[in-house]
Amino acid sequence: MSVILRQGTGKRRINGKNFTDYFGRMDLIVNIEQPFKITNMTENYDVIINAKGGGIAGQAEAVRLGIARALVNEHPELKKVLKQAGFLTRDARVKERKKYGLKKARKAFQFSKR
Repeated sequence: MSVILRQGTGKRRINGKNFTDYFGRMDLIVNIEQPFKITNMTENYDVIINAKGGGIAGQAEAVRLGIARALVNEHPELKKVLKQAGFLTRDARVKERKKYGLKKARKAFQFSKR
C-alpha cells in the first residue's frame, strides 16, 4: 500500500475511486478520517492511495495507519497526539497456518467412533 499526501482541498482517492464509492460503509470512512480530525487537518491535504490485498475493513485500517504515518513524516510534532490515539500501531494479527492432519488451522476432520 502507498499513501501520497499533497497540499490541497481535501480530495480522497483510493485505487482511482472516491473513498465513499470504494468503501461504501460510512463507519469505515469515518475511521479513515480520524487522523485528520484529531490533528485538525481535514481540508489541508489531498490523499491518493493504492491498496491491495485483504478485505475492505482491513484495507481501511491499513489506510488509516498509512495516513497517520504520512502526517508524522510531514509534521513530526503530531507524533505524540497520533500515538496516544493509537493510530500509529499496526494490527499484528495474521492468519494462522494450517496444521498437518487437520482441515484448517484448528478445524479437524469429523471423528467417527464406529
